[in-house]
Amino acid sequence: MDLGRSLWDTLWEAGQPHGIVPVGIGVYATTARLEKGYRAHGNELELEYDLVEAGMARPTVKPEDFIGKAAYLEQRSRPAVATLCTLTVDDPTSASGVKRYMLGKEPILMADGSPIVDARGRRSYATTAGSGPSVGKHLVMAYLPPDQAVVGTKLLIEYFGEHYPVTVAVAGSTPLFDPENSRVRS
Repeated sequence: MDLGRSLWDTLWEAGQPHGIVPVGIGVYATTARLEKGYRAHGNELELEYDLVEAGMARPTVKPEDFIGKAAYLEQRSRPAVATLCTLTVDDPTSASGVKRYMLGKEPILMADGSPIVDARGRRSYATTAGSGPSVGKHLVMAYLPPDQAVVGTKLLIEYFGEHYPVTVAVAGSTPLFDPENSRVRS
């Protein structure tokens, strides 16, 4: 442990000519994941929502049989009751003037403050929230019913008893950052 700082300094110095940047698990677990619209088990991927609602349905289904194929085909056969969306926080300023940044699990509300409930009776909550430094916004992922899952829709998120304005930036699986995946392919 006493050599940790020395190891960091050595790696940092050796990496400078290669453009090294200090990043940690927060980039993979939240920041970059939100910007790219990646889903995480325990957050966006829960048994309460299916693969179609999560935006993970493939364009085709292989003809061979596989475990879960019947359930997957059934999910694909009906219209989605909710869509996983990426929202941007328009203004994180609280009534007292303090900037507040949501972390996930907060209620998503209609612009009038009423709860959002889909056709299956599920309330809309933030599945994940965090900084999106590459897009310059605080980001929130949430399942929304079709009427609200429209780019540009203005909603609210409740955090510590206050309401903050959010906008639907993406409805579905298109990422906010690098939507064509050109950086991955370069």
